[in-house]
Amino acid sequence: MKVVFLGTPDFAVPSLRGLLRAGHQVALVITQPDRPAGRGQRERPSPVKELASQFGLPILQPQDVNSAESLAAIGEVDPDAIVVAAFGQKLGEAILKMPPHGCINVHASLLPRWRGAAPIQRAIMAGDQTTGVTIMLMDEGWDTGDIICQREVPIEADETGGSLHDKLAEEGAKLLLEALADLAAGKVVPQPQDHQKAVMAPKLTKEEQVIDWLAPAPLIERLVRALAPWPGARTYHRGRLLKICASALHPCPKVRPGEVYSVQDEGFVVGCGEGGLLITRVQPANKGPMSGRDYINGYQLQVGEVLGREGS
Repeated sequence: MKVVFLGTPDFAVPSLRGLLRAGHQVALVITQPDRPAGRGQRERPSPVKELASQFGLPILQPQDVNSAESLAAIGEVDPDAIVVAAFGQKLGEAILKMPPHGCINVHASLLPRWRGAAPIQRAIMAGDQTTGVTIMLMDEGWDTGDIICQREVPIEADETGGSLHDKLAEEGAKLLLEALADLAAGKVVPQPQDHQKAVMAPKLTKEEQVIDWLAPAPLIERLVRALAPWPGARTYHRGRLLKICASALHPCPKVRPGEVYSVQDEGFVVGCGEGGLLITRVQPANKGPMSGRDYINGYQLQVGEVLGREGS
């Protein structure tokens, strides 16, 4: 099948690689413009652009995918289908109507649950035991199109945002190929979503990334896992940023929320609104990740100190 592929971050890479390995003709790759990244803020290509460049594929990087230039480029290719995986821009009606097999999206949840930009993190934060991937026909809404197929993926007790991201990216790539084969064979009967059951997954705000120690320990533990390894759940120690990279539920008597209750070989125990957390891995500002024990030793963390918000 001749396709135009739209994608940008790491999540989209397995889908593009899968299309190429399966022998589909990727006639054009559209990805976001290069962005400044890293400490030097040098412009860097997206992961999708890097892979497309390795295979010598035509690449377009529009500021607006619905521009006349983009429409002309897609129209010239005349694809059978447009495949979209974490592209980052909304497609307009003109593009959606172009390919005979439609615009097909790889989404990292079991729609209609977790529509939006952060389905992976939201699923872990909510304590979901399962999530999955959805292949859908796109319409003009955000993740509201008819469903072609879905596949469940369990969320393990120690699942992080990073590990679940990688699982769903790979499963999405596999399911995409199955969906394209069924589309080509005329076997697909798309099913409309039950919009009454929709749950939104908006992008996490910076405020949501800051730990509220008044919350119950299980909620904070899930937040830590959801935001690992990036962007990281944040707190402050002596007024300085401290990312909590890994933690585990731990018994703790009633102490002030955020108070360091004890130090142990594995790390340090912090009191929460209900229960406590054993902090086993952290990352201080401008430093690399380290064990909780190393942080205790290196920063002379004391029992009775209170972790809190910026400046506290």
